[in-house]
Amino acid sequence: MVIPLPATTNVPTARSVSSERALQWLAEGWQLFIKAPGMWIGVTVVFLVASFAISLVPILGQLAINLFSPVVVAGLLIGCHALKQGKELRFDHLFAGFRQNTGNLIMVGVLWLAGCLAIALALFLVGGGAMVVSGVFGKSTGAGLALGSLLFIFLLTLALMIPLLMALWFAPALVVFGGMKPVDALKASFDGCLKNMGPFLIYGIVAFILLIVAMLPLALGLLVLVPVMTSSIYISYIDIYGEITTPDRNDSDAES
Repeated sequence: MVIPLPATTNVPTARSVSSERALQWLAEGWQLFIKAPGMWIGVTVVFLVASFAISLVPILGQLAINLFSPVVVAGLLIGCHALKQGKELRFDHLFAGFRQNTGNLIMVGVLWLAGCLAIALALFLVGGGAMVVSGVFGKSTGAGLALGSLLFIFLLTLALMIPLLMALWFAPALVVFGGMKPVDALKASFDGCLKNMGPFLIYGIVAFILLIVAMLPLALGLLVLVPVMTSSIYISYIDIYGEITTPDRNDSDAES
């Protein structure tokens, strides 16, 4: 069985694209979805059900999801590349990230988890101090301070999470397609997002609206939105970092 395992000889360098490309990423993501809708939905069902089941395990479940999500995403991106090359999306693409650069992909998950924990600690320290201050000033004044503190914490969360998400966004693709090390991939991903704030702002707004719509009919829309969003990440990666070269090699070559 041949699995497309992309490799590049040069480190990908991010370039800026026009803001209108944001909608094109989603449109081309939809085109990749309709090339294999049945398989995409099947893979997504397995992914969502497995994620939900793992999340039920206290503490360890969430740790596992954070650590292995980049590995799974990388596999799905390899599946996107196969579709783009006129090949088939297969169920085993869901696990393709476990066959290539697995250690580096898991390390991306480790760094993401470390970033989340650091942000959580910062929010706890800030939030705890805010609660103490609101308690000192009594009920009426304290209530106003508490509301102000909640707004501040919300804005602080956005300010801290957005850069972390920017660093993660392309990291699995940069590891599996560009052969980059985890820290370098996170830096290059952040740089790519930073150079394209315009398109990503539009993309984020549209994606948020689509997410709301997808959640309405018992969240069944996720069976379409997840593949489209995943495919749009692949499309935007090519747009920003350039085309992917794929050598002819089989599974045994990749594992050796």
